[in-house]
Amino acid sequence: MRTNKILLLACFAAFSQQVFAADAAKPAASQPVAIVNGVALDPVQADYVRMDLVQRKRPATDENVRNFLIDNELMAQEAIHRGLDNTPEVKAVIELQRKDVLGKALIDDYIKNHPIADERAKAEYDKLKAKTGDMEYHPQHILVEDEKLAKQIIVSLNGKKKTFENLAKQYSKDPTGKEGGDLGWLAPSNVVPEFSAAMVALKKGDYSKTPVKTQFGWHIVKLLDQRKLDFPAYDKVKGRIESQLAQQDVRKYLSELRATAKIEIPGSK
Repeated sequence: MRTNKILLLACFAAFSQQVFAADAAKPAASQPVAIVNGVALDPVQADYVRMDLVQRKRPATDENVRNFLIDNELMAQEAIHRGLDNTPEVKAVIELQRKDVLGKALIDDYIKNHPIADERAKAEYDKLKAKTGDMEYHPQHILVEDEKLAKQIIVSLNGKKKTFENLAKQYSKDPTGKEGGDLGWLAPSNVVPEFSAAMVALKKGDYSKTPVKTQFGWHIVKLLDQRKLDFPAYDKVKGRIESQLAQQDVRKYLSELRATAKIEIPGSK
């Protein structure tokens, strides 16, 4: 019974996310999956139970799906018979789930009726490509709280008393410190402007001779290497860009709904 309840919750989550998707699977048949105490079990529900089972790599046989729906219906009928559907807690959860499904339906309807134009997606791609640039860099850094300590570390580097890696492990407050301050390969647009400017100005093997101030503290930056960045072709990222733009549009749409709504918060002034 516990497994069945867990599957029920997982199935509802999958259903609420997929039921209004444009690519949602169509019901295989119009006849009920089963009839339980006179209640016909909708084949559309069976499709979503099956999709959830497949996604979670569990056997999605007709028998498993049918048994789940039958058990689900029997539990629901018994809960109603006992009046559990009238408890405040259950009413609140059912209402919340109803609104969740309706909300997802609204968002899907909005996206379907406001498709992202190819010209807009291409313009966003060009903007991202220009912002990213054609080079990527492999820096190390040491991050400390104050400028004085940063200058002392640079003096140690100049005197070759300790390696950059050892000084990073000793002083850096950044989590990368234990890895010698290694930040891996990144594009200049992926870091704050002050750090980016210092990084791209360095030659391979050099480190900043003056501390670099950012919102995170004081950095000593070292450039390990640099290479040409092979930016992905438009066709390979078009879908992702369209999805991001659609999310932006949905957020704007929800902001407009808020702006035109009368919202009262009890107890607030």
